[in-house]
Amino acid sequence: MSSSLPVDPVFQLILESPGRTPSAALPSRLERLFKELSDAEPERSAEEIEDQIWTLWGSHEDRLAEETLAAAIEAIASGELQKARPLLDHLVIKHPDWAEAWNKRATLAYIEKRDADSLLDIAQTLRLEPRHFGAISGFGNVCLRNGHLNEARAAFQIALAINPHMDELRDMLDNLSPHNLMLH
Repeated sequence: MSSSLPVDPVFQLILESPGRTPSAALPSRLERLFKELSDAEPERSAEEIEDQIWTLWGSHEDRLAEETLAAAIEAIASGELQKARPLLDHLVIKHPDWAEAWNKRATLAYIEKRDADSLLDIAQTLRLEPRHFGAISGFGNVCLRNGHLNEARAAFQIALAINPHMDELRDMLDNLSPHNLMLH
């Protein structure tokens, strides 16, 4: 099963992410926020900085697009996955340069256990926003579920290099360390 997943091309995008330039469509304020977030002890709380990044990722000049994304997120949160899917499909068709629409569709595919679809949408998210620590950690979770432990480990390390304040990823990395795994 895992061999049919398009892991390698997405993994390559993740490995190249530190040298890739984000889409010009992204708000320029993100650059300052990512620099601040990368500090081990930023002046403001890491949660506040993360919230600002997620807000900017979720913003769009088209107000209807923002409302559609919010409706899709609410549908996912309430378990109405069949309602969310056409909304997200519409957004990625109408706004193919919006990284967060792709990321939310990747999240939905992951929840629905459509891992190949999730990976394709993660790849598009990362082409537009190579610093998307959520998409990179999502890739790691897909890899974990499918037994690609080395790729999961590397993805979590790269996500942590972008956002060192993701304690749950640090815990997952500890659990994935070779001395914690029973190898047969």
